[in-house]
Amino acid sequence: MSEPLFTLDADNYRKCQQLFRGTHQREYYDGEFWVDDSLPVEVEARRRAIGPYTIIETSAATRQFFRRTRKHIREDATDLGVLWFVRRGSLVFSNQQGQRIVGEGEFLLTRSMAPFFIELQPGDAGSHEILHLTVPAHLLRKHMASQNGAGETGSGAYMPAHVREIEVAQAMLGDVFDDDAMGEDSSRILVEAAIRLVEQAISASPGACQARQTVTEQRLDEVLRFIEVHLSDPNLCTGMVSKGCGVSQRYLSLLLQGTGKTFSDLVWSRRLEMAREWLAHSHKRDVAISEIAYGVGFKSTAHFSRKFKSVFGQNPRDFREGALADQAGEIEAINERAGATIQ
Repeated sequence: MSEPLFTLDADNYRKCQQLFRGTHQREYYDGEFWVDDSLPVEVEARRRAIGPYTIIETSAATRQFFRRTRKHIREDATDLGVLWFVRRGSLVFSNQQGQRIVGEGEFLLTRSMAPFFIELQPGDAGSHEILHLTVPAHLLRKHMASQNGAGETGSGAYMPAHVREIEVAQAMLGDVFDDDAMGEDSSRILVEAAIRLVEQAISASPGACQARQTVTEQRLDEVLRFIEVHLSDPNLCTGMVSKGCGVSQRYLSLLLQGTGKTFSDLVWSRRLEMAREWLAHSHKRDVAISEIAYGVGFKSTAHFSRKFKSVFGQNPRDFREGALADQAGEIEAINERAGATIQ
């Protein structure tokens, strides 16, 4: 459920520097924030927290300004990416590389660890509206891993209006923000999908550097996709893959050299990873270990247990019990922090 972050009017706008980060200064990062009081001061910002992410909707009838300097960065090293979707009005972004005006329907990505200046301007209708998402830097790197530097997209990454991925990402975030009935897990799935859509848009833009796949790389992708689809089949073998992908077994062997693994190592390691993930997120009352073993392509539970222990150092039962205990501990810690915040 969304909740107020801050509201500014003629009576309190001089306190905007203390108010803009919300209760206990928990949102955004340190910087200089002020508003233009030559126009009626009407600024409202609401937030919805989804795990480590926060969706914030801001509407205003006056100009707002924000500056983050190297001094702010030294004193507050909060490393966040902010995905800005401009709904009305415009956003003027300036940094050492220059200035960019981001208009209605356009998108901007900023990073808190580089100095910048932002001005939010009302449009012709006398108002502006921004929807933005704050993303911790380590998660930004994870979700934007295809970008140069493993997600180190710098401040100022921009997308023009009418880019379909950006439009869909904004709509998804807007739905999550407005839908009080949607659960936390489902909301997080949609938020992370929206981030990935933004990543796809940026990586596909004309300025992005995209390497063309060779025929060999395309063939390897086809082979790996076939193996992934058929991992649960205990009869999966090189003959089955070569027939399904239309290549000889000799050529298949040459292709797999590019992965650094033999066919057998590739299949068994992937099956064990699938099993580990399944064990970590299931309870014995819901699915038996034997069902997991057969579900990932093992022909016997004994073989599965031996393989699992040789790789992960624990038998499947002990691993599952430990994973469930860790999750229970994390939930308890979250509940304790939430209780302390409420108090």
